[in-house]
Amino acid sequence: MSAKERFDCWRELIGRTRASEMTSAHADDFRAEMRRLELGPVTLLRSSFPPTRFRRTAAMVRRSDPGVYHLTMPLGGGLSLTRGAEEGTRMFGPGDLYLVDSSHPYDVRAVGVRAGGRREQRTEAVGVDFPVSLLPLPPQRLRGLLGRGFSAREGTCALLSEFLVGLDRQAAVLGPAEAPRLGTVVVDLVAAWLARELDAEAVLPDDARRRALAQSVRAFVRRHLHDPELSPSTIAAAHHVSVSHLHRVFTQQSRDGVTLAAWIRGQRLERARRDLADPALRALPVHAVAARWGIPRASDFSRSFRAVYGLSPREHRQRALAVDVNGEGGA
Repeated sequence: MSAKERFDCWRELIGRTRASEMTSAHADDFRAEMRRLELGPVTLLRSSFPPTRFRRTAAMVRRSDPGVYHLTMPLGGGLSLTRGAEEGTRMFGPGDLYLVDSSHPYDVRAVGVRAGGRREQRTEAVGVDFPVSLLPLPPQRLRGLLGRGFSAREGTCALLSEFLVGLDRQAAVLGPAEAPRLGTVVVDLVAAWLARELDAEAVLPDDARRRALAQSVRAFVRRHLHDPELSPSTIAAAHHVSVSHLHRVFTQQSRDGVTLAAWIRGQRLERARRDLADPALRALPVHAVAARWGIPRASDFSRSFRAVYGLSPREHRQRALAVDVNGEGGA
């Protein structure tokens, strides 16, 4: 593919969900990377590209408006956004997140940083596009939030950003049957974040609130697996809900109906199983591996591990490390 064809291909891929005029000083030798993940009507984009301008004009809006929200989070480099002379230009870098829609003009310019030994500067970003009709919030209520920068390190916004980055990392192993469900979770998290900003959680449908709560609980548990005091009561307190409500929602939102306590136990055992198979941790005693994942009693750990995996933690470690030493499972 020639350099000119690469840029044309890039414009066609972006234009499928983000219709805009795209120009770049690097168009004659354009080198970019993109991963598209279709999640039902939701599209996840992961991209790396040299300085480029994306301009959606008022004339383009009048000609055709697909009614799509565009959420973007820079991972490297930065983006500038102009949405009219009266609003001025805002800059966004790693750790920021912003939302625009296809119903209003915008002018986005990528401001990259040097990366990977390349001569040109590059911007890396993850974004998600979805129909306006999917978001259970009136578009007119969101006007004051469009184009603003929000920290992807705090609150529900952090949960959303963590989920998007995780989806991108798992893109290669996600099955087609999972895609629509994951797209629904993305929209639920966006809705929960925006409703929190508007102090309008009450307007969200019950199903959306339950799905967002379940996802938030999973993220909270993963961050606190090391804490032996982690329990449904501490999780419920952190999310300002009752323990009974937490149990009910979590079980309803689990595909196999697993309880919260069982899911926590499974997560801890799986983390410990991975550590036991890690050659870099071979000197760490088995009981210390269990303790670092919130299981302080060695007897409990051994009994639970054998019940799930069919062998003791020590036997699992010996088998895994023997494979590594023999070179049968190494890279």
